Amino acid sequence: MTRAQKVESIGQLKEQFDNHSYFYIADSSDLTVEQINRLRGLCFDKGIKMQVVKNTLAIKALEQGDEEKGYAAIMDAFKGTSAVLFTEVSNAPAKVIQEFRRDSPKPLLKAAYIDTAVFMGDDQLEALANLKSKEELLGEILTLLQSPMSNLMSALGSGSNTLAGLLKTLETRGEE
Repeated sequence: MTRAQKVESIGQLKEQFDNHSYFYIADSSDLTVEQINRLRGLCFDKGIKMQVVKNTLAIKALEQGDEEKGYAAIMDAFKGTSAVLFTEVSNAPAKVIQEFRRDSPKPLLKAAYIDTAVFMGDDQLEALANLKSKEELLGEILTLLQSPMSNLMSALGSGSNTLAGLLKTLETRGEE
């Protein structure tokens, strides 16, 4: 790889890191070409971009990034074979890795970067898979906001039936 190619690769990686608030670093060593292709297919189906990277280039790209993002904590994960999974949904790569590992012991999760929070190690995979996505959280908030209104409308609806029933009973008693 020439110096110009390295500079271009670093620039492309920096752009990927800057454009994604969520990315995972996985160890994909020992996977066959067939398994890698299947993993890439699963990632593609979920809107995840998988890229095998040279560790030194990835570290240089992160070093050029904004210090406020806290990339320094994740740089230790770039050892051995590294595949970076870029995503727009925080828990999608964890779910893909779990699904893929039903048939294979790898890929192992090295680290995950979730909007400035860093999760290190494969033991974090379950916690990451259980994270709620932005869409799921918004759905829960809307449900919580609708609940009091639904209860109020229900109470008002049943109250009118009760009131109408009470008036009807009083009317029949008055006729007797």
